[in-house]
Amino acid sequence: MTHADWLDVRERLSLLAAAPGAGAVFGSASHGWKLEPPLGAEELVEVEAQLRIELPGEYRSFLLQVGCGGAGPAYGIFPVRRVDGRWQWDGDGAELTDLDTLDQPFPHVEAFNPADRLPAPPDEADFDSIEKFNAAEDAYWKQYDMIVCDPRHSIGLLYLCHLGCAYREALVITGPARGQMWADNTASDAGFEPLYDDDRKPLGFSRWYRRWLDAAEDQLAEAAGSVISSEDEGDAPGFGA
Repeated sequence: MTHADWLDVRERLSLLAAAPGAGAVFGSASHGWKLEPPLGAEELVEVEAQLRIELPGEYRSFLLQVGCGGAGPAYGIFPVRRVDGRWQWDGDGAELTDLDTLDQPFPHVEAFNPADRLPAPPDEADFDSIEKFNAAEDAYWKQYDMIVCDPRHSIGLLYLCHLGCAYREALVITGPARGQMWADNTASDAGFEPLYDDDRKPLGFSRWYRRWLDAAEDQLAEAAGSVISSEDEGDAPGFGA
């Protein structure tokens, strides 16, 4: 099992929250740079027992050491909570995680698009009336939804965040890509694809989270540098009053 060292995360988030312009970081208005409390060891055991799984080590250690959700990529990490005795994730798209099949293997290691199985949409020019075209189009999109939105495509995926416009990212819990982060881009007819680091290695949870932290810090540092630069220029000869 792979674990991660998370000792620096809360301090880095506190500095980000206090930085000028922190609200300009995408999604920060949603999570407010705040983390929910970590899970206790007994709570995590209960989560895994209910779902009949062992969570990948990096995410597991995050839940124990950092928080059960909150500040993170895009609009934040979906928190896991006990609701009426059942542990589940909460957020826009969290319901896409099928808790009853999360222990079944996600079979993919390469990008795939369920829409590739579909023929091209109907063309109005091929029909002799608008009524026939509308009927064909309605039938096509019904078939599209049945194929592309089939929940079997996401068996073994734990949805952790949304990026807006129905784009979501998920952690592979079971199967050959276990521990990797994947993107669900079905909202743009692009299907599912693994996320990669700059060196084209698949992104695990820890690197996925820390890339976001690094990018947020870089964005605010650059913005602060621009402000300082502008102030310096204002004091230089030929600028200002």
